[in-house]
Amino acid sequence: MSQHINHTIETLYREQSRRVLATLLRLLHGNFELAEEALQDAFAAALKQWPDQGVPDNPRAWLVSAGRFKAIDQLRKRGRQDVVAAELARELDAQDDQLDLDEDRFGDDRLRLIFTCCHPALSMEARLALTLREVCGLTTEAIAAAFLVPVPTLAQRIVRAKNKIRDAAIPYEVPEADALAERLDGVLQTIYLMFNEGYSASSGERVLQAELSAEAIRLGRLLLALLPAAEVRGLLALMLLHDARRAARVDDDGDLVPLEEQDRSLWHRGQIEEGAALVVAALQGQRPGPFGLQAAIAALHAEAPSADATDWAEIAALYTLFLQLQPSPVVELNRAVAVAMRDGPAAGLALVEQLAAKGDLKDYHLLHAARADLYRRAGQVAQAREAYRSAIERTRQAPERRFLQKRLAALGD
Repeated sequence: MSQHINHTIETLYREQSRRVLATLLRLLHGNFELAEEALQDAFAAALKQWPDQGVPDNPRAWLVSAGRFKAIDQLRKRGRQDVVAAELARELDAQDDQLDLDEDRFGDDRLRLIFTCCHPALSMEARLALTLREVCGLTTEAIAAAFLVPVPTLAQRIVRAKNKIRDAAIPYEVPEADALAERLDGVLQTIYLMFNEGYSASSGERVLQAELSAEAIRLGRLLLALLPAAEVRGLLALMLLHDARRAARVDDDGDLVPLEEQDRSLWHRGQIEEGAALVVAALQGQRPGPFGLQAAIAALHAEAPSADATDWAEIAALYTLFLQLQPSPVVELNRAVAVAMRDGPAAGLALVEQLAAKGDLKDYHLLHAARADLYRRAGQVAQAREAYRSAIERTRQAPERRFLQKRLAALGD
């Protein structure tokens, strides 16, 4: 029984801890340090009490309430020397024990947290790092790997961002409509990074973290209800279209299945139809944005009846537009792969080698994986082996590493 409850608590921590943190941050006026301490104290209390008392009917409400009481205790101790802490303790103590956890479209604590972390007073790098840490619950090590920066540098970035929020008294709220636009880009990027970490984890033993992708989609829907802009539609469409393929992306052993080998009967047709309709709405009568273009590419993949029927000419053309709109080495790499699928591996290899020579993506495992695959398709086995080894060396996700090792082994000695 105790083992079952411990497993329940572990699952709750993985799936609900960031929502509990977001609510505690609202109650504690955006005090990250106190909220994080209260969160850990609440789960520690659950581990101690639930084996005897049983799991409560509303575990998240219980955890928020427990965290609140733990925070009151801490504030009372600090209040002996800190007038502000004493006042916050009195305010929390006066609140009703039955906390209101209903989430209408204007009152979602996690969306508040995203907007706070994406305040324009913070640099874009700080916004993304802080949100991935606090909203998504990623480790500092995982975020540092995603940004290709040293762990201490990333940790300092997060600490400075929290201090900036505290010192600038940045409000913990979803801004009014006239202030939404200036913060929208950062919020869209953050929600998509959150989705991507669930769709293809940057490290660890699993490809998928479905609860993280589902939460990103939920926040995308919430944001669309709040601000029905074209790029919000594009982001939601992109997430739905990618997520529609989730059931076919790994096999029964949890190993990666490449797109061309996936069983398309497992794809979620309802999500594909919804995503495709959102793409049309996002692109209709206006210049497409980055998320709208990516969603259009995803729709071409999702609506193709087979891998061979994929319209690679249209996909390559869309990547060319995307590259003009938002130049980046990763977009160049994606375009090179699309060109290879349209014109043959030699054409793609020429572009990939040019990109590799620049050095911007020298530690990006997908660059080396793409080179390996194109060399394999071109029959250049020695070069393919070398590129696969480079990709394996840089890959931090176990299923992806196993996939690359299988491809390398298939080339023979």
